[in-house]
Amino acid sequence: MPAHGAAAALVDRALSLRGTRYRMGGETPQDGFDCSGYVQYVFAQVHVDLPRSVSEQFHAGTNAPLAELRAGDLLFFTTTAPGATHVAIAIGHEQFVHAPSSTGVVRVESLTTSYWSSRLVGARHVLP
Repeated sequence: MPAHGAAAALVDRALSLRGTRYRMGGETPQDGFDCSGYVQYVFAQVHVDLPRSVSEQFHAGTNAPLAELRAGDLLFFTTTAPGATHVAIAIGHEQFVHAPSSTGVVRVESLTTSYWSSRLVGARHVLP
């Protein structure tokens, strides 16, 4: 899933924020990010408006079958309650970038790990 155009710009911006601290309710690099604040901020940098919450982001764009994942797609996981409770950005090669509370900073992880693969509940195409 190579990234082209807007997707490449989005992935570059998302990766540039690695190491930014996690903060519940956070929406900026200066203050830190929670997962949905991070996603909303990154997409705004490429002029794509997304809602603020995970549940609202889960309904943005169109359904993305897992076999058709592209860089820039949103990935949704169930972590703290049933349904989509965590969001991340696909970056290619079965990897994603996100703001997890468990590690305290924005980082890259793999969809192939048992923790994340067992919790994936959906994906959405949101880029034009």
